[in-house]
Amino acid sequence: MGRRKLAVALLVIEGTNCEEELRTAVAALGAQPEIVHLKQFEGRDVEPDERRRLADYQVLFVPGGFSAGDYVRAGAIFAARVRAAIGPELEEFVRSGRIVGGLCNGFQVLTELGLLPGRPGGKLGPPEAALLTNDSGHFECRPTYLAWEGGNFPALANTPPGTRYLFPSAHAEGKFILGDDGAARRAELERDGQILFRWVAPDGGPAAYPWNPNGSEGNIAGVTNPEGNVFGLMPHPERAFFRAQAPDWTRSGSSEGFGDGHRFLSLVLDYAERHG
Repeated sequence: MGRRKLAVALLVIEGTNCEEELRTAVAALGAQPEIVHLKQFEGRDVEPDERRRLADYQVLFVPGGFSAGDYVRAGAIFAARVRAAIGPELEEFVRSGRIVGGLCNGFQVLTELGLLPGRPGGKLGPPEAALLTNDSGHFECRPTYLAWEGGNFPALANTPPGTRYLFPSAHAEGKFILGDDGAARRAELERDGQILFRWVAPDGGPAAYPWNPNGSEGNIAGVTNPEGNVFGLMPHPERAFFRAQAPDWTRSGSSEGFGDGHRFLSLVLDYAERHG
């Protein structure tokens, strides 16, 4: 198909605020990103030529931000509106094997929809996990390191386990928990390869605060669904896309080229291109 024909929807509502960075990154990779308001999918209060169909896209991203002001819980209102507006279409999109990615607030939205960690078959349902207030009690905005677990995420299938990425974090509610049976459920996710990334220290060792910026159980920074085509990630790869976005670019003396976000998103779109 070629990336120039890879249609990527960036789903937004009021309060989303990371869509432009993500659009810039996806466009730089040669795909065709489009910022789509949820109203365009449901056909409400839009002109006929602004109407969109989810089925016409090969990739769906839910960007970061503070959708609906993070009232109730981060991502809860956005998720409720998605469920009501395009729930069956989203389930079909997931069942088709196409990529769905949630970044920061998007991870919170996909968790509220029950798509992450998810049930086999891509069904929406009650949340089985939550992203709670950071242990520090405040908004954390800092460079963070994470390591690929080598799990069930085909886009990174050829990436050696333990590969590290530097992505910035910027969230107040990122502590991933799995409820009363959290330890047993986490063991299931580990067994099934659904842990996408874990927070690590700069030397690659186990992370403590501030390298785990929120206190997530098991240092979990991202997860996938059982099939591996839906993923959620707390830090922001789109904010580490260009080398000039790296925290050390002035010390290195170079702002040319790309950062770790380019490495990650390029592999995601490569996979989508092959399987879209």
